[in-house]
Amino acid sequence: MGASPKTSLYVASIPFGDVKDISMPLDQATQKHRGFAFITYFEKEDAAAAMDNMHNGELYGRVLTVNYAQPQKMKGGEQGWASQAVWADADTWFERQQQEEEINRLNVEHQATVSAAEEADRKKLQEAQEGETEQGDAAEDPMAAAEAEALKVT
Repeated sequence: MGASPKTSLYVASIPFGDVKDISMPLDQATQKHRGFAFITYFEKEDAAAAMDNMHNGELYGRVLTVNYAQPQKMKGGEQGWASQAVWADADTWFERQQQEEEINRLNVEHQATVSAAEEADRKKLQEAQEGETEQGDAAEDPMAAAEAEALKVT
């Protein structure tokens, strides 16, 4: 009798490094292997070597497709399909909401500070212009200059 499929995969995979686990999912209805497996190595480099050497290789007459496994996707999450349950991103959503509220509060504070500074500058400029106007009026108006001179003499 031949070796089991799991043993055959183990024997084919062991030259590339220490194998941590081999998982071969079964069809629920027939209880037969579904035609693929997940092989986990202890080291990333070993997994990369297995992928490089076994991809498009042949094992018992079947061409192998070897790549990194992706997390199983399930309905939910922010993009519709996700690798996690709908409620898994609730904490990050709440944190983002708090950060956005804090940013909005800081923006309002900043805008109020800028407005107050602009108003103070506007008042200083207006006071300076009013002071120049009073001095300028006396210098330009000869009558006002004569009256100011007469008041100085007496």
